[in-house]
Amino acid sequence: MPNYPAQAALIEALRDWRRHVVALAGVALAFGVASSLGSNVAYYTAALITFTIWMAWFVLTAVEVIRLADL
Repeated sequence: MPNYPAQAALIEALRDWRRHVVALAGVALAFGVASSLGSNVAYYTAALITFTIWMAWFVLTAVEVIRLADL
């Protein structure tokens, strides 16, 4: 039997569009700067920044799901 409160909490946590926009803007900015510099080190740094942004987005979303869910 599916846990509907947990599913509803996940859907609600993923509706926070501001978190998605900030993450996407950060990734776009990192790769925009890397493309303007044009070096391998800049692209590597942009990839590390992107990974950090993704991890922060994931943790913040997971915390929100746990906060909202009836577990």
